Amino acid sequence: MLLYIHVPFCRRKCRYCAFHSLEMGAATAVRDYVETLLRELALWGDRMGAVPVTSVFFGGGTPSLLPARTIGTILDRVAKAFAVQPGAEISMEANPESLTRPSELRTLLKVGVNRLSMGVQCLDDAMLHTLGRPHRAREALDAFRAVRAAGFQNVGMDLIWGLPGQTLRQWMQQLKEVVRLRPDHLSCYGLTLEPGTPLEDDCATGRLDLPPERAQAAMFMDGAELLETEGYIHYEISNFARMGFQCRHNLGYWEGEDYLGLGPSAASTLGGLRWNNPEDHAVWTRQVDEGRVGTEAERLTPQTRVLELIMLRLRTARGLRVKAYRELTGRDFLRDHQRLVHLLHREGLLRIRDGYLRLTRSGMLVSNSILERLFEDTETLMALPVETPATPLPDAGKAAASNAASGAGQSAQGVAGQPARPDAERDAPTGADAAAASPSPPPAPSAGRSHG
Repeated sequence: MLLYIHVPFCRRKCRYCAFHSLEMGAATAVRDYVETLLRELALWGDRMGAVPVTSVFFGGGTPSLLPARTIGTILDRVAKAFAVQPGAEISMEANPESLTRPSELRTLLKVGVNRLSMGVQCLDDAMLHTLGRPHRAREALDAFRAVRAAGFQNVGMDLIWGLPGQTLRQWMQQLKEVVRLRPDHLSCYGLTLEPGTPLEDDCATGRLDLPPERAQAAMFMDGAELLETEGYIHYEISNFARMGFQCRHNLGYWEGEDYLGLGPSAASTLGGLRWNNPEDHAVWTRQVDEGRVGTEAERLTPQTRVLELIMLRLRTARGLRVKAYRELTGRDFLRDHQRLVHLLHREGLLRIRDGYLRLTRSGMLVSNSILERLFEDTETLMALPVETPATPLPDAGKAAASNAASGAGQSAQGVAGQPARPDAERDAPTGADAAAASPSPPPAPSAGRSHG
């Protein structure tokens, strides 16, 4: 399984952030959190035995605010509770201003952290101020160099496009500056205006204006093209990596692997059951001490499972395996969605090859609209009898490439990195508009979107 550890502390909360986090306060609060987390680890170790763990992800919040020795203590307990596999990916989200001490960075490497995800977000000081980020652009660049100097061989940066007042030229210049540093991984998310956040209020009242939709579409399309020419594989809607540096933890979420979440507000999906830990630290502590954490789980319905299969697999460059849909539903995807599939294929938004359906880059740009339609049709079809005759795959070579940009003028709900998502989703890097009939997907901790 995958293991996610939520560290809820931030130096201060960013103006766009709706994730569970607390401003770093008294040392006793941090100590109490760590002690409860270690008890929760022991509890799950006793319940599950030496379950193989393929990746560990410290998300938040700002996990890099914890002392490196504390991270080491947590990882030691993880190794006692579970069977951490050789070569496991151990990721940690980090903010630039917390990566200033070479000795701490070297200790992080020594205790086992082998992948850092830096929450840079942008390289413009005025925009960083608008976002409420606690660092400046120069600090981010200096921190990246410090991380490399300490010996980290797998370092990612997280960026946000579509910021208030941002132009296409600014976004492209920023990407060029970042690429010169040669990070191993880049997460590039379209800005999400989360309800109730200060940034959402500023945009709703007209104090700030987002870039026009056409400019946002160009940021995604042109940015992705630039990154691919620089050797970054576009392996998921919002994620790019050098060969061999795809985030294995997040790939596990998108592939539907089991995961256990520890810490306040963390989500878990194990054996077809899903639950969330309480956000309130006192309630979370009480549940851990009473051995009740994870006991109020819901079983995923067949409908939720198939909708999640469609949504999560179509986020990736690999795409949706038609056979996986049949194995889960007993139905033929191409027969069920024949008209829509042929339409998307003709317009250059979908390609089909070797039994996989993949969104093209233009399809990713309007993925929310595509997924919403697939959700509506699938929910209707799930109530119908299974039909066994399979529909042949259309000729993948006949995609109308000349129409590839036909979706660029779609409404904001289709902008790349913003697929349909339910209100219940907590951590996945998705957009602001939820489809009315969306499922409850695995709440994958996002690399970058929750940095404090």
